[in-house]
Amino acid sequence: MDLDKMRNIGIMAHIDAGKTTTTERMLFYSGKTYRLGEVDDGEAVMDWMEQEQARGITITSAATTTFWRDHQINIIDTPGHVDFTAEVERALRVLDGAVGVFCAVGGVEPQSETVWHQADRYRVPRIAYVNKMDRLGADFHGVLEEMRAKLGANPLPVFLPIGKESGFEGVIDLVAMEEVRWDQSDDGQTMHRSPVALEREAEARAWRERLVDAAASGNDEITELFIGGEDVPASLIRKALRDATLARSIVPVFCGASRRNVGVQALLDGIVDYLPSPDEVPPAHAFNPKKEEHVEVPCDPGASAPLGLVFKIQYDREAGPLCFVRMYSGSLRNSSTVFNINRKKRERITRLLRMHANKSEALDEVRAGDIAVIVGMKTAQTGDTLGSEGHALLLERMQFPEPVISVAIEPRTLSDRDKLKETIEVLMREDPTFIQKDNEETGQLVISGMGELHLDVLVTRIIKEFKVDARVGTPQVTYRESVTATVEHEETFHKAMGNKEVAATVRIRVSPMPRGSGNHYGKSVRDHAVPDEIWDAIERSVTNQFSSGIRFGYPCVDVKAELVGIRYDELTATTFAFEAAAAIGFDEACRKASPVMLEPVMKVEVLTPKDFLGEAISLLSQRGGVINATDSKAAVDSIHAEAPLAVMFGFTTALRSVTQGRASFNMEFSHFERKRG
Repeated sequence: MDLDKMRNIGIMAHIDAGKTTTTERMLFYSGKTYRLGEVDDGEAVMDWMEQEQARGITITSAATTTFWRDHQINIIDTPGHVDFTAEVERALRVLDGAVGVFCAVGGVEPQSETVWHQADRYRVPRIAYVNKMDRLGADFHGVLEEMRAKLGANPLPVFLPIGKESGFEGVIDLVAMEEVRWDQSDDGQTMHRSPVALEREAEARAWRERLVDAAASGNDEITELFIGGEDVPASLIRKALRDATLARSIVPVFCGASRRNVGVQALLDGIVDYLPSPDEVPPAHAFNPKKEEHVEVPCDPGASAPLGLVFKIQYDREAGPLCFVRMYSGSLRNSSTVFNINRKKRERITRLLRMHANKSEALDEVRAGDIAVIVGMKTAQTGDTLGSEGHALLLERMQFPEPVISVAIEPRTLSDRDKLKETIEVLMREDPTFIQKDNEETGQLVISGMGELHLDVLVTRIIKEFKVDARVGTPQVTYRESVTATVEHEETFHKAMGNKEVAATVRIRVSPMPRGSGNHYGKSVRDHAVPDEIWDAIERSVTNQFSSGIRFGYPCVDVKAELVGIRYDELTATTFAFEAAAAIGFDEACRKASPVMLEPVMKVEVLTPKDFLGEAISLLSQRGGVINATDSKAAVDSIHAEAPLAVMFGFTTALRSVTQGRASFNMEFSHFERKRG
């Protein structure tokens, strides 16, 4: 299929805004499914995992392909819960455009802000869909105001709702100046268009004028027609709106009620009309390790060298790891071999698939701009670049937040121990924010994740899906360690191994970095006599030490490690010797650099009825939370605060207790800061 007929889009929003229901309707109207699956009934096609159906939430980014108006649309339905933010992050990394779904009642909620700003970081053009217009308290214009205030967006309605709440009956198409209604007798498949009713004409014309005015700001042809008082053709308006959307100067806004089958076909039209094709987005950024330079990779299916990014790994019991790949250049063929540039290994593609949620169809080839699944790769990890040995470019790696909560898990029997370790390895390949390590004091396995729900889902999968009989402890905060001073340390490793003497000397400087900037390794020394495998061994050793801690065994954060000196003798040098010298040298430098322990601080938003605002603020303050702001909505007040994760265990129960069960809260990781006390 031609690139201009392809769209790679994501559906993103806060939990319960209706993302999955909206995606289900898209698949139904485009002919991918033949009946409507409901999230509430546990029958949604995109929520195929057993736990997703049981909990009524999306956990994994399900990928599917559908067709609309002769366009291929690759859809990734991302989770809305903050604990699964890594799923959103890796989806955004490979998408060209996104649909932000907002609840007409809840408006711009905390996770909406998080994913919106993630999309800002990746410069993803977006359109917005205000869902649940039929719900009590629906406020279309209120959502537009919140988008301006909270997201810094420039929302521009291309559809207006006709009525709201129980009186919501359809939409006004401002481009075509028609009213659109959907026939409920055939699940909304039939649309009825009619002229705008007289009582709504003045409002519709005023909004259409704003629409044309926004379109005219970047289009001289529309400006001339507009000034001359002539009618502007719908096709010209759509083209101008598309240009402005791709430039990210506006966000076209649609509205509907997905569960009532209203507005979804118009949204599909919007995806085709306003979101970019793979060749309309800026070229991908890659790094050439040999020349140590950054290069741009244009989307070219005809390029001789393939280049793709593994953005997700999903384990299948029968097929093994399924590697989701976004192709940026060239093509990959079924039954061929591909070079994993990160692992420096060749692997065979046993099968190439197009995914439809958890079903699939075989492909002969995947070309630049497309998304597919490779079966057969044994060593690939999330973030790996696939290409060819002769043209080894590394695509920009994805950055994932640090896990902040841990739980001890141990098998009930010795026979389950190996099975537990294998299961955890499978889950770690799937999920980069899930990590494990052995507690040397207790002999237990400790697993870490992004939050209580994240760990709960993973533990349930270990026990139910992988059938490992295990005991699980209570959740614990995962602390971090860092340094507060700049120190240089020279370390010499010298040992007789067998009949050979091995030796290596490195000088390492460690220094603190600003909070939230992550760890960084670099080298400021060059010696052409030193082979690449020695440089690689030193880098590998230091980056591995980042996760081993300094004094207490907690992972290091915000530490810059720099190789500033090296003594190399080809008679005594081995990669093992330099790995050992780098590991010991880094450890000693950190111990001298005034190490400190850091604790995770969470960003907390509490939504409470106005009557209980004081009680909710008091509860947060008692627990050591810092109140940053409060704001008032129609029905509830919102409290914005920060609090250490350690004091937030059991907060749900306490909050329900003081607010008669009527308040709720959302919490996400904010930053690490020096531990109190």
